[in-house]
Amino acid sequence: MANYLVTGAAGFIGARTAEMLIEQGHTVVGIDNMNDAYDPSMKEFRLKHLSGLKGFKLYKLDISKRADMESLHDQKFDAVINLAARAGVRYSVENPWLFYETNLTGTLNMLELCRATGTQKFLLASTSSIYGAHPPYPTNESASSSEPLQPYAASKKGAEVLAHSYHYLHGIDVSVVRYFTVYGPAGRPDLAMFRFCQWINEGRPVRVNGDGNQSRGFTYVDDIARGTILALKPLGYEIINLGGHDVITINDLVKMLEELIGKKADVQYGPPNLADMFSNWADVSKAKEMLGWKPQVGLTEGVKKLVEWYAAERSWANGVLTP
Repeated sequence: MANYLVTGAAGFIGARTAEMLIEQGHTVVGIDNMNDAYDPSMKEFRLKHLSGLKGFKLYKLDISKRADMESLHDQKFDAVINLAARAGVRYSVENPWLFYETNLTGTLNMLELCRATGTQKFLLASTSSIYGAHPPYPTNESASSSEPLQPYAASKKGAEVLAHSYHYLHGIDVSVVRYFTVYGPAGRPDLAMFRFCQWINEGRPVRVNGDGNQSRGFTYVDDIARGTILALKPLGYEIINLGGHDVITINDLVKMLEELIGKKADVQYGPPNLADMFSNWADVSKAKEMLGWKPQVGLTEGVKKLVEWYAAERSWANGVLTP
């Protein structure tokens, strides 16, 4: 079996990917600096579960710090799976420097780790936000990614291009997976799905930017983790969308959550945010062709799993900060 390095191991996607790899019999070295990009209690919840699994080891390191990554140069990995990132289109407008430290300098440090250790496979998590304001729908990988709307998406574009240079110069096999709006149990509390679930359950106002007619192609976390692992195969250098097949407006998402939770939402509309894309919808034909992947968990099933998880963990999840 293989030994994988997973950055962002206490993160939403990182934790589920690490867990799946261990279930398959692999060992995982995790890296996470446990930052406060969102409420750390959610990361601590995920990490508590991971730490109980045989074959998992965590280093509390920061991928943006060169010395931290050089401390791992004496280890051997079958692949580096770079899922650590500063995410959030709106927050990147407020502090772009922080996003570039992690998403670009951090990627450089991980690529250097591959070069120094002879690791031949590098996987980079990227984002559907890279497609900008007016992509074709559904959006495939050939759509322009040269007009990002926020520093977050721009930092991911820079990371993709940097990874290509290491593929070209050093022969590192690179998979770039562009994720489309991931959700599920123990998800990021700064994103709509968890926030709405918490706010409706607790009778708090449900804050919506804009009129709620914007839409998203939500993707269940298990599907994302499964696609990420499939993308560890040798590909040369490829960019591949991983996205859900169910697209829904924010207004209809609120209605779905109301029905599943059994409570009425107090929806409060505010001005739209210029950093937000109006819609996203993935064309995943390439993922099906190259990886044999397609999303398996439908939106209703996935949202129900989230609602059930929240009910089971409500005693502490109701206090998770949702900005």
